[in-house]
Amino acid sequence: MITPAFDLSQDPDYLTLNIRVPYTRTSAFDLFIDGTDFKFFAKPYFLRLSLPGRILEDGREKAKFDIDKGLFTLRVPKETPGEHFEGLQMLTSLLAPKGSRSAKPLVEDLSTENYEEDDEEDFDWQVEQEVYMESSEGELGAQQKYGFGNQRSGVFARLQDELSDVIDVKNPEGTTAAERRQARLEAEASAFSPDHYLADLFEDDEVKRLLKFRPWWTKLSPSPELEGEAAVSFTDDEKEQLRKFNNRSYLLDKASRHHTWLGLADILLPYSYEMRSTEGEHNVESPWTIRKLSGTLCWLETYSSLQEVLVSFGRRVLCYPLHRHFALVSSALSDTAKIFQSGKACVLKCLLDIHKVFRENDPAYILNDLYLTDYCIWIQRRPSSSKSYVFQPRDEPSSSHGASVL
Repeated sequence: MITPAFDLSQDPDYLTLNIRVPYTRTSAFDLFIDGTDFKFFAKPYFLRLSLPGRILEDGREKAKFDIDKGLFTLRVPKETPGEHFEGLQMLTSLLAPKGSRSAKPLVEDLSTENYEEDDEEDFDWQVEQEVYMESSEGELGAQQKYGFGNQRSGVFARLQDELSDVIDVKNPEGTTAAERRQARLEAEASAFSPDHYLADLFEDDEVKRLLKFRPWWTKLSPSPELEGEAAVSFTDDEKEQLRKFNNRSYLLDKASRHHTWLGLADILLPYSYEMRSTEGEHNVESPWTIRKLSGTLCWLETYSSLQEVLVSFGRRVLCYPLHRHFALVSSALSDTAKIFQSGKACVLKCLLDIHKVFRENDPAYILNDLYLTDYCIWIQRRPSSSKSYVFQPRDEPSSSHGASVL
């Protein structure tokens, strides 16, 4: 079955679903509505949604099919008139969870998932075999963890050829978090060029021009329906990518959630810098810039405080990119704060943009598997009322030279 393209909208009393089902017969639609459970079938399309609010099938619902556009539109009443359904843009989280054959995360919460068999595929009977060797408890405990929520291990043992082009850690499987951090600090100290820094500081015409640029999220207006969050729209390509993600939930304890939020900030800070340095137009250097300025992506770092994130980002801006000016660090901080303050839809749109940048670059796509895909799914499940993702910076450093960062 094919999951069709779809989107949802609402008014105070009705929910509207637009489902794109080209080349189907007008008499072949099956609908099922039961509270938050919605099912649609029109061979070969099947869609099942877990809605954030309850809807009714009481005779007031209306449906129409535009055969030229292949668009099926359903307008169905809400059980509670005036109720606002939160998260209708979070298309991945709306898709009813399904069973996953992927063992990428070490632990997942599958309690709400229904296991479905994958379609049968031709089996390669000539596949190379290896004798199974059971790992001891000591070996399992010695494996280094990294990735989203520190739920990955052993990935780079299978990707040695791509290793040096993705991260700066020489031996991620045999290097502890403390050793990775020490190596990162030493690499930054070695990479810092006083001449380059001073040249950018005193010949700053280009930097001043970049500081005038306004990223798209700074132009957003608040949405009265989203409790102060900004009104964010997604492109058709972004909606399609959201539908491709496999919906899942994550078992993260309090400490892991804290690290995860800090890792998110450490990814969005370089993205804000890159957007400003290219004036919103990604180029061939964009994948390198984003991952090079993020200790999370480049060194598999796990931060414990926001101060560690900011110091790490500031150091890396003054060591690696073309423009190494502390004013760009401050502007990236303000831009990232605006992203978080605009709400999870804005955060998700930025993550989808990074995901696309990495997806189109070989071998940066590995970072999508390690971090970005999970972040795109995870952020959709965060409640909009949560204040934990509001990135509120402290007073910005008074020094424009940034010496204290180093």
